[in-house]
Amino acid sequence: MKKKLAILLASVLAFSAIAAGCGKKDAPAADTQTEAQATEAGDAATAGGNNVLNVQIGPSPETIDPALNSAIDGANMILHAFEGLTKFDKDNNIVGGLAESWDVSEDGKTYTFHLRDGLKWSDGSPLTANDFVYSWKRLADPNTAAPYGSIINVVKGFEEAANGDVDKLAVSAPDDKTFVVELNNPCSYFDKIAGFLACVPVQQATIDANGDAWAINPETYITNGAYTMKEFTDGDKIVFAKNPNYWDAANITFDEIVFNLIEDSNASYTAYQNGDLQMIKDVPTEEIEALRDNEEFNIAPILGTYYISYNCQKAPFDDPRVREALTLAIDKKYVAETIMQGTYSPASNFVGPGVSDAVDGTEFEKVTVEKYGNHYDVNNYEADLEKAKALLAEAGYPNGEGFPQFSYLTNDAGYHKQLAEYLQQAWAELGLTCTVDIQEWKTVTANRRAGNFDVARNGWVYDYDDPSNMIELLETTNGNNDGKFSDPEFDKLVEAARSTGDKAEHYDLLHQAEQVLLEKSACGPIAYYNDFWLQKSNLKGTWHSPYGYWYFMYGTLE
Repeated sequence: MKKKLAILLASVLAFSAIAAGCGKKDAPAADTQTEAQATEAGDAATAGGNNVLNVQIGPSPETIDPALNSAIDGANMILHAFEGLTKFDKDNNIVGGLAESWDVSEDGKTYTFHLRDGLKWSDGSPLTANDFVYSWKRLADPNTAAPYGSIINVVKGFEEAANGDVDKLAVSAPDDKTFVVELNNPCSYFDKIAGFLACVPVQQATIDANGDAWAINPETYITNGAYTMKEFTDGDKIVFAKNPNYWDAANITFDEIVFNLIEDSNASYTAYQNGDLQMIKDVPTEEIEALRDNEEFNIAPILGTYYISYNCQKAPFDDPRVREALTLAIDKKYVAETIMQGTYSPASNFVGPGVSDAVDGTEFEKVTVEKYGNHYDVNNYEADLEKAKALLAEAGYPNGEGFPQFSYLTNDAGYHKQLAEYLQQAWAELGLTCTVDIQEWKTVTANRRAGNFDVARNGWVYDYDDPSNMIELLETTNGNNDGKFSDPEFDKLVEAARSTGDKAEHYDLLHQAEQVLLEKSACGPIAYYNDFWLQKSNLKGTWHSPYGYWYFMYGTLE
């Protein structure tokens, strides 16, 4: 296995060229579209000519409404259709998006964004600062039920807005080209929040007229970014056409990008081999070993953790001893190195490698290990299993006696199904009976958010390089807190970390908060993410970010 990991490292160095450094980016895997359907989709899309790019980054998304999306596949599509005040470049630096510049007040609490001249929506109508006012209030409005609403909880008046008084949110437009945001406290990473996809502007008139259906109809999916929607066939494809009204349209290369909504990784792979797709994210796991030396196979680290959500409001998972026992019973090293074939790394804490700490160049995870040690010893599974049995007995279920049968919610294909089958076996070692509930991806995300599960697969890839972005997931009021974990001590630490203007204190409080969520088993960390994909060698000029995004809009097919 050490040899395999050495090969993986070599693959990363040789084949990945990523920017250093941002969603819910819980990545879907594959399910059930036929190879014939995949090939047909590719043939139809390539009919447009050589300036059409065909890719597969996931199955049908639950939504591509920027405020309602919480998954990586939808985010990758939204990225090509919308743009915010700021954005990340290929080197992961924050640069101007719709805002050409911005000023920060002396006390760090007021940001003034200056919009570019002549901004337009894809329908040709003017885009103004008032569109941002509407969109940010919509994001905070509890009636929107945005999973990412709390992303702007640093804005003054957010608490009142989240309770229904949206006009208290301190955002304003003194004129058509100026958008002003007032914060509760200085926030060192607010320029990154300003560029996050949930914070992009959406057109009020369209949403008022069409409701949630606006995001599935090419006629009403009014965008402001590089592309606009040309076709949406659920379960088949979403076709984006170049948006001539985008402010930077002159630098957008592909006339069309076709997102093929293929759920079966074998179908994706066949279409890729046939030349119908130029890039696929879902690679059949059985092909990975043979593909490691293929120059078109890419592996790149991303900032994120694959974990399990427990329904913390439902017995017996409301007992932290039960949750910890289930997590300890998982051999994380076996999962990462064998089931996931070394493409992921075993998780010993919640926040993984690559995430920054207070001092430039230091990593949050390394500081955690120095101060607290690893919460999970991934090299001592047998000891963890014995501890799990003892915890379960302490909770009143010796050898699993009296523990109700429960289910594990996941989607099919990829590692997810294999992991689910392993978890059945691992938890059987505790005397527990678990069934696997396999649903299509968009149903998994909806049921998980609604709390319709016992235990569920989950995961997170960062939106920006700050540990708060993932730690805050477990805050009581966070819209992405699928397991509904709630702890006053944890909430207090997270709020304090958010409120302080002292950088060192910010990170120290987050370290303390992570220890609370680990000690109380808010969730079950399993592995740290990497992305792997196939991309044709003649597809140039695209890049992949450590936040799990692919940027296709500036690419070329040589």
